[in-house]
Amino acid sequence: MNIRLEALELRHVPGLVAAAAVDPTLYRWSPVPQGEEQVRAYVDTALAWQCAGTAVPFAIVKSDTGSVLGSTRFWNLERWAWPAHHERFPRSEPDACEIGYTWLTSAAVRTSANTEAKLLMLKHAFEVWRVLRVCFHTDARNARSRAALERIGARHEGLLRSHRLAADFVPRDSIRFSILADEWPDVRARLEAFLARRPASIGR
Repeated sequence: MNIRLEALELRHVPGLVAAAAVDPTLYRWSPVPQGEEQVRAYVDTALAWQCAGTAVPFAIVKSDTGSVLGSTRFWNLERWAWPAHHERFPRSEPDACEIGYTWLTSAAVRTSANTEAKLLMLKHAFEVWRVLRVCFHTDARNARSRAALERIGARHEGLLRSHRLAADFVPRDSIRFSILADEWPDVRARLEAFLARRPASIGR
């Protein structure tokens, strides 16, 4: 693995500031903070969500140098109301979740970094938490993100109109993708095969 995921902390703020500042034009469709004040507020919000039990945020870090490449998180953690007689009762782990708020510095774009991060997170979601589904939403205008999700094997579910506030502060249409628990073995094999074919070097 070229990257590792570290639990997001305030100590990551300087690295995130540097990672985001390299090429801000990359983030037309993604809400990526710029400058120390915005990054600190971004991390504070992510940690508040974590304390509320609705998110698990990470810094994406280059394994060999420890430099921060970007950020990602689990969020919209859903815990379903299983009846007492059900085999999944009782549970403290989520039954479904979303992966989002993912962004990378320019040197890590079009490398293995995003695929490695998705593999680590999906393995945790399906094999540790034993979730039943993982969702992804992307701005309908973000062709690169849509292609990346299709490449890893996520299934297109449809269009959600005026779904969320976009990075350019308009009500955005979102494309929804998902992976189900019974699809995970095939998706995992696909991700591992992709990484075996493309041991991409990651800058910074």
